Amino acid sequence: MNMDQLKRQAAARALEEVRDGMQLGLGTGSTAKHFVELLGERVQAGLKVIGVPTSEATRLDALRCGVPLTTLDEIDHLDLTVDGADEIDPDFNLIKGGGGALLREKIVAAASDRMIVIADDSKWVPTLGKFPLPVEVIPFGLGATRRAIEKAFAACGVSGQMAVREAKDGHVFVTDGGHWIVDAQLGRIKDPPSLAKALSAIPGVVEHGLFIGLASSAVLAGGEGIRVMERRKPKGDQE
Repeated sequence: MNMDQLKRQAAARALEEVRDGMQLGLGTGSTAKHFVELLGERVQAGLKVIGVPTSEATRLDALRCGVPLTTLDEIDHLDLTVDGADEIDPDFNLIKGGGGALLREKIVAAASDRMIVIADDSKWVPTLGKFPLPVEVIPFGLGATRRAIEKAFAACGVSGQMAVREAKDGHVFVTDGGHWIVDAQLGRIKDPPSLAKALSAIPGVVEHGLFIGLASSAVLAGGEGIRVMERRKPKGDQE
């Protein structure tokens, strides 16, 4: 079974948690795209749901698949968000943002009663950090922001190379919100909650890819089948 089939399996298992009348957060990325496509099939068969997309790409996918959409200006909460992750640790801390949608993804996840992470089982790691940590920044004053990020890293016992993300055409990657992303190669993040708090305190940082206390469960697909992992602690406040 190839990686794409594993991702679709995880998406199909998460879809079992969707009930008629739910208000859903729709994630971004290759695994979340499978969820949107499968959800669209259920909608065509009569399921009544409404979704809030976390990116323009997901919005277009949802429209193509016939999933009704709304915004967080029109509804006051979401019952469930289903999204992928670049890394998941045993405390259910996540690194997200490989697809560049971390800001909207975090807004939507924080507005949800539950967040299910869907992924192939290679994303389950003992410690976050092998995947580059995305930090969404305002282009103005980038040099000062990068120096502040370096200080935050040092204070939290991590270090690594930082690079402004480029798009496929070689130009700077620009998020849906009009910001840039700095990717940090940290290798190992010893204390994700502390680093999340330190990065959030930097004025030029719009958001970062550490999702702390948001994921309630993970659906992991691997060669031996599906594993559903549940976070034991109650959902905490996002740093």
